Amino acid sequence: MTKADIITEIISETGSERIDTKKVIETFMKKIKESLTSGENVYLRGFGSFIIKYRAEKLGRHISKDISIVIPEHNIPAFKPAKAFTELVKKNVSIIKKNSMSKDKSTTI
Repeated sequence: MTKADIITEIISETGSERIDTKKVIETFMKKIKESLTSGENVYLRGFGSFIIKYRAEKLGRHISKDISIVIPEHNIPAFKPAKAFTELVKKNVSIIKKNSMSKDKSTTI
């Protein structure tokens, strides 16, 4: 499912205008990005949390040059689903093997 698919679904359920729905979705995503880039986590009860995860400095490998490199400490955005959401997916979605997951079963927003 893509962002356009989500917008279409919302329009069909609410009867709102496409341009208004698109603006709401875009603003929602913008506010999440702004919150995370300013160091603030976003909590959506019953859905999940958009959080900032800390990654410590570590030693990595540059395979093509066959050298060790230091990967500096950094923060990354992450999504942690709510427990109820996780249980719902476990209950309703059949097992999907990592390598066999097709595009029609994934959601890109």
